[in-house]
Amino acid sequence: MISKNKLLDKCEAMTLLCTKASSHWSLVKFCFNIPLVFTSSAMCIINSISTDANNIKVANIVVNAISVLIMSLSNSIKASEKLDLFHRLSLNFMSLSCEIENTDNDLTTDEMKLLHHKYETLIQSCMFEEIPNRYKQQTIDIYKNRYLPIQLNGTIGNISNRSSKDLTELNNVV
Repeated sequence: MISKNKLLDKCEAMTLLCTKASSHWSLVKFCFNIPLVFTSSAMCIINSISTDANNIKVANIVVNAISVLIMSLSNSIKASEKLDLFHRLSLNFMSLSCEIENTDNDLTTDEMKLLHHKYETLIQSCMFEEIPNRYKQQTIDIYKNRYLPIQLNGTIGNISNRSSKDLTELNNVV
């Protein structure tokens, strides 16, 4: 069974990682929305300039095609859904961290199993492949002397080089 401190470390690392991933997908979503604003504005301007629809036909087709392309790319990347997922996970991991911190040191086995089950449920809903590696590495570097989720501890190529001193300090934390 995982100890309270190990579980707390892992939840805190996941809170940071999911917050960084949420920020990343927020930026991606923003980058797709800005061109859509410009193309919509361009359509409005183009359509109000001329009274003859034939004069602006090609411009309308081009601007519409660009808008559809941007929307199609945005829908295939699903930045909004990923933003929502990582934001929700960040809040849930933070909530679980607070719950763990507020528990007594003398947790029963059932209480510890329940906390561990909540953690595992959240971990299973996290799409680690959608988190840029730089954020994974930043989290590994920040939490190098603490316990990390297995997904950050070497199974995806993010092997952190810990010295024997770091590992001794880590084992003495618990």
